[in-house]
Amino acid sequence: MLYLDVDGVLNPDEPSPGFTEHRVGRLTVRLSPEHGAWLRELAGRLDLVWATTWEEHANQYIGSRLGLPELPHVDFSGYEPEPGDPRVPLLQLPRMRKWAPILRHADGRSFAWVDDVIPFTVRRQALRHRRAVRLVRVDAARGLTRRQVDGLWRWAGRRRGRGRVGAF
Repeated sequence: MLYLDVDGVLNPDEPSPGFTEHRVGRLTVRLSPEHGAWLRELAGRLDLVWATTWEEHANQYIGSRLGLPELPHVDFSGYEPEPGDPRVPLLQLPRMRKWAPILRHADGRSFAWVDDVIPFTVRRQALRHRRAVRLVRVDAARGLTRRQVDGLWRWAGRRRGRGRVGAF
């Protein structure tokens, strides 16, 4: 599984040449066709899932512009905490809002998560699962890079047919 954020990852703050601007309501989104090609490449080894506050709207406004098929998404807005969710310090709740829903969606399957905000607490919790969980923190100014895509490709190749992620 590959969980994808949009803002800061596919829509960087300071895009390099090759990005095009698109209006989405009152928002301006900057996207690169290169990202679409890279994600289609990764789809050969990983199941792509939107992990963004755009939720299902990412298909219409982002994926369609990148040439991606409709992808499933993690539901963050409808998420209700459950027993067994990872413990989160109260002050970190706003920054940690994606972690438990992603874990629940993954349902024990190994996964990679690409985001510009991956809190230290998440990285610490995932450390003991480092072979089954790959966290890729992207520089929000630049967005996803070819080097990060190559690393995900290699990781996915090593993960094929491997076991499940244990409890966090």
